[in-house]
Amino acid sequence: MRNFIFFLLFSPMLIAANYYVAATGDNNAVGSREQPWASIQYAVNQAVAGDTVFVRGGLYNESVTFPRSGLASGGYITLINAPGEQPIIDGAGLINSVAWPQGLVRILNKSYIGVSGFKIRNFKTSNNSFFPAGIWVRGAAHHIIIANNKVHSIEMTHAEGGAHGIAVYGTKGDASIHDIEIRGNEIYNCKLGWSESLVLNGNVEKFVVQDNSIHDNNNIAYDFIGHEGECPVPENDQARDGLVVNNVAYNIDSRSNPSYGGEASADGFYVDGGRDIIFERNIAYRCNIGFEIASEHGDKSTSGIIMRNNLIYNNHMVGLAIGGYDAQRGSADNCFIVNNTFYKNNTRSSGWGAELLVNYYCRDNIFKNNIFYGKNGIALVLNETKSGSNNSYDFNLYFSDGTPRWVWQDGEFTGFADYQSASGQEEHSLWGDPLFRNIGEKDCRLVNDSPAVDAGENMTVEIVGALDFYGDSRVANNRIDVGAAEHHGVDTSILSAPNSPFSFQLDSAFPNPFNPRTTIRYHLNAAAYVTLTIYDVLGRKIKTLVAQRQMAGEYMVKWDGLDQAGALCPGGIYFAVLEADRIQAIKLALVK
Repeated sequence: MRNFIFFLLFSPMLIAANYYVAATGDNNAVGSREQPWASIQYAVNQAVAGDTVFVRGGLYNESVTFPRSGLASGGYITLINAPGEQPIIDGAGLINSVAWPQGLVRILNKSYIGVSGFKIRNFKTSNNSFFPAGIWVRGAAHHIIIANNKVHSIEMTHAEGGAHGIAVYGTKGDASIHDIEIRGNEIYNCKLGWSESLVLNGNVEKFVVQDNSIHDNNNIAYDFIGHEGECPVPENDQARDGLVVNNVAYNIDSRSNPSYGGEASADGFYVDGGRDIIFERNIAYRCNIGFEIASEHGDKSTSGIIMRNNLIYNNHMVGLAIGGYDAQRGSADNCFIVNNTFYKNNTRSSGWGAELLVNYYCRDNIFKNNIFYGKNGIALVLNETKSGSNNSYDFNLYFSDGTPRWVWQDGEFTGFADYQSASGQEEHSLWGDPLFRNIGEKDCRLVNDSPAVDAGENMTVEIVGALDFYGDSRVANNRIDVGAAEHHGVDTSILSAPNSPFSFQLDSAFPNPFNPRTTIRYHLNAAAYVTLTIYDVLGRKIKTLVAQRQMAGEYMVKWDGLDQAGALCPGGIYFAVLEADRIQAIKLALVK
């Protein structure tokens, strides 16, 4: 066995292997399906590029650290649940035995790593010399996939300490963490102290955060941070060049968090010093603050953020807060807030709450094509500072279910025309009921007579995106609508799941790149006839994996790299295309 492992580690011709772990296994076994090992860490210690470690259902009271990287030429090292089974990594009693930073899964300066399909839980402490997390990625790394995990009960109960559900910290000055995908995870029931549920901090770039659900935690759900000194090179010390799409945040509340003294200030989505990040088709509700775009560090900025086609509703204090929260903070610059729907935020009726809260040092930002629907007496726009410059507000639609309010610098207004005149903004904006189909059920689509239809300003696809909140074309009838949903005259989508605006969702393949096997996961929110087909880059059909009617649920389909005739496909780029009532595709990379 030792000679075999030596060969795997040092031979230039790496041979991919599958290993198995079971709670009832034996570390003196061979690691096969029939004779599995007992320890996840033991199995990961054996794995090299291209290998997959399948973990059977059961309880594993251990922390797992990856000792080596996969390779671009040999493939990922993949740690994944055995199909149809739920392994649990449980941290009860482990906090003192795990080296800093304390994590139940740790990827430290390693690349080409995949982790999928685990429940990760019960890592708790009141000692603020520790920093617990469900999953830690730290240092310099690339090509990391964290997918379809459930992280819960990660706890720091000291008022001056922190914890994370999933944490990615780029700490090297000359090498970033890049090409990282965080997809389909759920983070819930965590006590986080002064830290966040899911965070990307420091020298982190080229990332995708997609299809995650974060809820019922006592601090921020999603955070993208810069300027904290995690990276020693200041110009690289920002999370940047990322996509945050189709995620949900709800029940995020810091009032019970001892680090906040009863203050309600936890965001669903927060950019604190990040730059050049797109947020689209996300949902935030029942959070203290739905979205926040700011920099906590004086003379530092958050910049280049595009917030488009999101639904933000029923949050406790604010729909969107932008700019530094006091005069000692930094700025928000060159951001686009376009085609979002804000609905009845500030449910606590706080004096500083609003649909849109404009704070200090907002410069050169665009606020267009948004719907702001407020409660009786709640500020639709609250902008009391005179520190901003060159911001543009236009083509928005405002409405209230009672008396509206706008606060602009030294004035407060209850008439839309008065607010327009005092602000010198909103020339083409409108007042009127947007006429949602069923906003109480998270359905922000518009009826035929809505004043929001064809009332927006057409902008480039790079700004407004190609798809609306429901995944339909962003522009119909050659004129964009106001708000997150584009009206096409007929119902083209059904919102039937609380964490997805789509009738189905095709998740990323795992692992990807792969050699020669990968697993494609998707979920259906309703029964449908489904086809899942592999195509090459020339559009030629390679293999049909699914062609049948399926019931609502989650599905995993394996592709072994073979074509319809059973021949192994050459290395290269392929596409998995899922079709039901619409079409969605993902890119696959078969490496040899």
